[in-house]
Amino acid sequence: MRSYAAIAVLLVIGFGSASAQRGGGQAPPPTDPTVGTQMTAAELSAALAKLGTERPNASVRVFSLAPYTVNVEHRSAQPQAASVHDAEAELFYVVDGSATMVTGGKVIGETRNGANVSGKSIEGGTPHKLNKGDFFMVPKGVPHWFSQIDPPVLNIMSFHLPMAN
Repeated sequence: MRSYAAIAVLLVIGFGSASAQRGGGQAPPPTDPTVGTQMTAAELSAALAKLGTERPNASVRVFSLAPYTVNVEHRSAQPQAASVHDAEAELFYVVDGSATMVTGGKVIGETRNGANVSGKSIEGGTPHKLNKGDFFMVPKGVPHWFSQIDPPVLNIMSFHLPMAN
């Protein structure tokens, strides 16, 4: 578990220095496993700005190196969907903004899509206040839901960790 957190810290630090050019809304090229790949803060800001605030959740793919993906999610102050990932843990890092995440409990109005469940909300569960700079780990199989996004938006890095216990 410590190695996953260390990897996430290095990825977050890497946001500030980069050379690859990307347009907002486009998937970046696959991460080259033979050299380092980075995204600058300016590139990330430009890509996030193009996402707008009309939808509750939109994301920018930052890196992809199978089986891992790193995204920065841009969540507006609108109702959010609850999730459960049966086959992967999810690590969040708050890039900007603040929110309340509820974990545990029962997903309401659940719909299954392969190894994932989504729903309207969570009944019960434990609320956690997240602020800029915070990390938060959700183990596989644990329901999680942003019950409150503090205006105007929340930008979070999400790092999916397949087969993590």
